[in-house]
Amino acid sequence: MADRPYLFYELTTSVCSKCLRKVEAKVLIEDDRVYLHKYCPTHKHQRVLISTDVEYYKQQRNFLKPGQLPLTFNTPIKYGCPYDCGICPDHEQHGCLSLIEITDHCNLACPICYAESGPHRPTHRSLEQVEFMLDCVVRNEGEPDVVQISGGEPTIHPQFFEILDAARRRPIKHLMVNTNGIRIAQDEEFAKRLASYMPDFELYLQFDSLRADPLRELRGLDLTSVRARALDRLNSLGLSTTLVVTLKKGLNDGEIGEIVDFALKQPCVRGVTFQPVQVAGRTENFDPARDRLTLGEVRQEILKQVPWLAPQDMIPVPCHPDCLAMGYALKVGGEVIPLTRLIDPEILLTSGGSTIIYEQNPELRKHIFNTFSTGHSPAGAALSLKQLLCCLPLVQVPESMGYENIFRILIMQFLDSYNFDVRSVKRSCVHIVHPDGRVIPFDTFNMFYRDEEKEARLKELKAEMTWVE
Repeated sequence: MADRPYLFYELTTSVCSKCLRKVEAKVLIEDDRVYLHKYCPTHKHQRVLISTDVEYYKQQRNFLKPGQLPLTFNTPIKYGCPYDCGICPDHEQHGCLSLIEITDHCNLACPICYAESGPHRPTHRSLEQVEFMLDCVVRNEGEPDVVQISGGEPTIHPQFFEILDAARRRPIKHLMVNTNGIRIAQDEEFAKRLASYMPDFELYLQFDSLRADPLRELRGLDLTSVRARALDRLNSLGLSTTLVVTLKKGLNDGEIGEIVDFALKQPCVRGVTFQPVQVAGRTENFDPARDRLTLGEVRQEILKQVPWLAPQDMIPVPCHPDCLAMGYALKVGGEVIPLTRLIDPEILLTSGGSTIIYEQNPELRKHIFNTFSTGHSPAGAALSLKQLLCCLPLVQVPESMGYENIFRILIMQFLDSYNFDVRSVKRSCVHIVHPDGRVIPFDTFNMFYRDEEKEARLKELKAEMTWVE
């Protein structure tokens, strides 16, 4: 008998990419790639590329640690994932990063915007509503690791600084603002006031390309001069910044190495986050089995284009290894020293995949002290990489090292209706607060909860399931 042309690797549950009904899905390895095969009775067979790196895909399973519970759940289990968000008791991971969108308004009209924000949407959330949403994060997390203020473009909210003050009054360990940088580039006093919120404060600065044409395609106009002015200002202020790069296959994924090199030269930049965008539905000839840019492919391109990184430097993040990969380095005296390779990956996990407790291992504690000497500020206040990403150990910090010495590279992939995997989405640690107080995984929020149209479709699916019962 002839063999099948693929290896059946595992079984999971997905959704039909067209009607969003739950369907059975097989994970198959074929021609050194990983595919999701699913079947919907109405829309038939669907084949989706989920990784171009088979060995790394398998490695992700070895980095899975037990999930950490939030302090409370917000909805009961009734229809099953992903129809009960959130967070319901069936979700496996608390929020490492919690987003609060304070406005629908934006001074850009980006074609790729998840939220479809823009000048045509003038709505801001009131300060009282935002404070309620902040309290919802604290309710779930106690002392949230990272809260990101987002939008729209949050810096144009008329009560923006009052919102930051409200966040500061709450026990949030690390506060971020997601911004396109336009107001920072235009308003020096605004940027100076932003810097006053340091330490434990960081900008998540949109930075997709060093060239005009990709920016026009992704953002609708050439923002190269705006980004240059914003970074000059942030460098002069020493305001901690992460560059956030939305990657589109064949457009700007060849710039990864250049962007990392550029980022290393900026004194204010603490790292680069790469987010592959899915072009599903945006191009007429899109083939999900061919045209998707996956986390595995982004990692391969990083390793190809950044010569000082080796494969052991870009590893899965154990809280959500399917969708997050990271590497850390120190910037010292003009040199870049990769850090992640200096710890045996097995040390990061105990048998069964639990989180490392470095205090129980004196030799490891000494090793980490010597190699992960990072601080939250030049004054030497303690920071852990674990606090930012729930993955690496807490360390004592010598005063000679500061947060400005850290450089991190992160890949953050989002799930959509094509690559949706219930097994994976239950591990999602990037959460967003719904205006009604529910805290929802970002992936399912975009599919079912972002607007009235999506929530109407969810109600239809629930009605079908109730009828079946």
